[in-house]
Amino acid sequence: MYMKTIKTVIADDHKLFRKGLSSMFEDIPGVSVIGEAANGQELLSLLTKKDPDLILMDLKMPIMDGIEATEHIKSKYPDIKIIVLSMYEDERFIIHLLELGVNGYLLKNADPEEMEYTIDTVMTKDFCFNDQVTNIMRKNLFGTRKGKPNFDTNVQFTPRELQILKLVCKEMTNTEIGTELHLSSRTVEGHRKKILEKTGAKNTAGMVYFAVKNGMVDMV
Repeated sequence: MYMKTIKTVIADDHKLFRKGLSSMFEDIPGVSVIGEAANGQELLSLLTKKDPDLILMDLKMPIMDGIEATEHIKSKYPDIKIIVLSMYEDERFIIHLLELGVNGYLLKNADPEEMEYTIDTVMTKDFCFNDQVTNIMRKNLFGTRKGKPNFDTNVQFTPRELQILKLVCKEMTNTEIGTELHLSSRTVEGHRKKILEKTGAKNTAGMVYFAVKNGMVDMV
């Protein structure tokens, strides 16, 4: 369970949906909505004044859509978590968003319990992929691979880094990985930073995507 209050911004062009989410979060302890935006441009302007931990992002918005806004945010504010909320189930959208470094993806008809679980997992473990996203990753990455997986020859991991990357894919925290491997959390964090540098991933979700793409894990 994430222990700090999660400062949240909702970006969606439907005011009623934003208000509905805000109302729902009043019943979820530890989540505080500190701002709303009707499009990506408003959202970027809001981020110059607010400092959220999390953004709940719609994809289809006027002026600047959620995909373009995500690109800007992940470039300028890499520590802000982004969970996409959308009615789009198109695999192309989901794969592209994973490549951009989104931390989670939910359909708008998700129930409050799934929403709460996803937010808590993203804040504690940096990413949360539901079965739908996991199946899309498996289909697009495993399904197109024939024969032995081909690793990115430009990336060389130490045995310890490979151990940690595989445990990250199991949604283990630094503390849990440290316990498993008899390392301090600080040491694990150092290895994770090295893995991020080597893979070019923007966050943990990107590391997981890299591992799946290169056949390093059977599933996430």
